[in-house]
Amino acid sequence: MKLSVEQNGESFYDAGRAPAEAAADAISPAAVVVNTEPASPPPPEAPAPAPPVQPLPDLTISLERLYDTASGREEFRLLHRIGYVDDAPRIGVGTIQVPADLEHWTTDLTSVPPFLTWLVPKTGAHLPAAILHDGLVLNRDEPASYIAERVIHRDEADRIFRDAMAKTGTGLIRRWLVWSAVTVATMHAGRQVDWTPIQKWHYRIALWGTLGLIVVLGVWGTLDLFNIPLLPGVPWMGERPVSALVGGLSGTVVIPLLLGLTWGKFRVAGWIIGPLIAVVIPAVVPIVLIGWLYVAVEKLHSWHPWLAGALAIVCVVAAFAVFIASWWFA
Repeated sequence: MKLSVEQNGESFYDAGRAPAEAAADAISPAAVVVNTEPASPPPPEAPAPAPPVQPLPDLTISLERLYDTASGREEFRLLHRIGYVDDAPRIGVGTIQVPADLEHWTTDLTSVPPFLTWLVPKTGAHLPAAILHDGLVLNRDEPASYIAERVIHRDEADRIFRDAMAKTGTGLIRRWLVWSAVTVATMHAGRQVDWTPIQKWHYRIALWGTLGLIVVLGVWGTLDLFNIPLLPGVPWMGERPVSALVGGLSGTVVIPLLLGLTWGKFRVAGWIIGPLIAVVIPAVVPIVLIGWLYVAVEKLHSWHPWLAGALAIVCVVAAFAVFIASWWFA
């Protein structure tokens, strides 16, 4: 499977299939090869390293699809490395190639929960940047694998991801949303970073304190909107329905913006994720529940088809009974 990808200038290029050490030497004598999984041992008579591959005018992503029928997991193996030049002023890393280990490294393309693919699809203009980020980030089950002029920390990889999306033509709002999401993951994980232990706990407490408080205030505001008895009202929500709704919506913006200040250098991510969660979560929760129900039904049908069929009949009969009873007593 091949994907032809448009690019802005010469930031992305086809980095070929040269051995990792030869590719690193072509970048810089001081370049590093980061790969936490051992590659296969070389044959007794290894061929001479291929000459450095010249950047191509257009990037073509060549992928081999790997599908595990038992787990249903879909992954892809790159047939050629993706090259990228990080030329951000003062902080740019320079030339980067992903992955270092072409034989073993795999990617799931854009890592995004199924219920958010409407916002960030698995493929699109951002795909080269997503694969690049996949190679730069060390996860528990997906090792980092890249060649660069120096070691790249995870928060740097997130910034590179955002800049690379801009160079592939990804829209401003989408790339900042995606950057905020991966920054949240970095703050929580605290791996592959140069932070002190105090900084790691600061970011985790700020992250989960913000999200927890937003959820609590969201539930409180929703209950207040329906005038639940014996429940104290939210201070910034009025008594009338319209004023309560307007006050609640303003709170979903103002409160997360204030809480985002506790995120330190990642406060912009807090300012984006906080209001998004406060506004979107009530709409997303039903979608998530339906998604879980769908997965459960699929699993049940694969294990016991007759039981899934019987359960479907029971649900339909119950729905008809509730419908008729509601109509009768209305």
